[in-house]
Amino acid sequence: MTQLFFSGLVIAGSFLGGMLGSLTGLGGGVVIVPMLALAFHVNLRYAIGASLISVIATSSGSAAAYVREGYSNMRIGMFLEIATTVGAICGAWLATRVPTATISIVFGIILLYSVYLSLRKHGSALVSHDPWSDRLKMNGAYPTGGGERQPYSVTHIPAGFATMFGAGTLSGLLGIGSGAVKVLAMDSIMRVPFKVSTTTSNFMIGVTAAASAGIYLRKGYIVPALAAPVLLGILPGSLLGAKLLVKSRSRSLRWIFAAVILVLALEMIYNGWTGRV
Repeated sequence: MTQLFFSGLVIAGSFLGGMLGSLTGLGGGVVIVPMLALAFHVNLRYAIGASLISVIATSSGSAAAYVREGYSNMRIGMFLEIATTVGAICGAWLATRVPTATISIVFGIILLYSVYLSLRKHGSALVSHDPWSDRLKMNGAYPTGGGERQPYSVTHIPAGFATMFGAGTLSGLLGIGSGAVKVLAMDSIMRVPFKVSTTTSNFMIGVTAAASAGIYLRKGYIVPALAAPVLLGILPGSLLGAKLLVKSRSRSLRWIFAAVILVLALEMIYNGWTGRV
């Protein structure tokens, strides 16, 4: 396989990953890492390094559109980013000391749990006002079409903040932007509407990834020849995904989210268990 052909395949796969990451708030990393490690047999740590760079690009490509449309909640994103950034630095430090097979299995287990949480039914999003939410002014409203806006309340902020530290640690360890955990923390714990969760996650993941990318760069795990085609594919994919999300239904996004994550989770567990990564 020539370098040009290899780069073309990576660009195509990254385009799909960027579109999916933008639609679901995952950041594309959950597709990029398995694609590079399993399909192209790239060392897992180098795949994670390229993924972190792609996550930053995905966030930059779609976050601006979501903020302009009025979906992202900036106050929630900036507050929770404190926890994810600290966690990302811790996770990147761990990644240089943990075997790649172990990282692969952890990756898969986390994604399986993400599928369970995303499909689990929970009570109504209509909750009483949380004193933390009122104090930090995190309640908001998002557009529903026809010029109308749907108000929502945010709850369980301390629990969400603690979960975000774990999300940041996973981001640094696995190079996935931890969008899956961030979306589920906001959606299931803090009861933020799914579209607001995914768009706010896209806003947050770039900062989280940047916090850990510096450690990977210092260790030599970020290779321009690999990161460049990933960037060329994932950026236009994320922009297209941002446009599609506005017209998509939340229920459809949940099923897309669950189906893709389930397949990738099983692949990563199997390949980590058999030592193929």
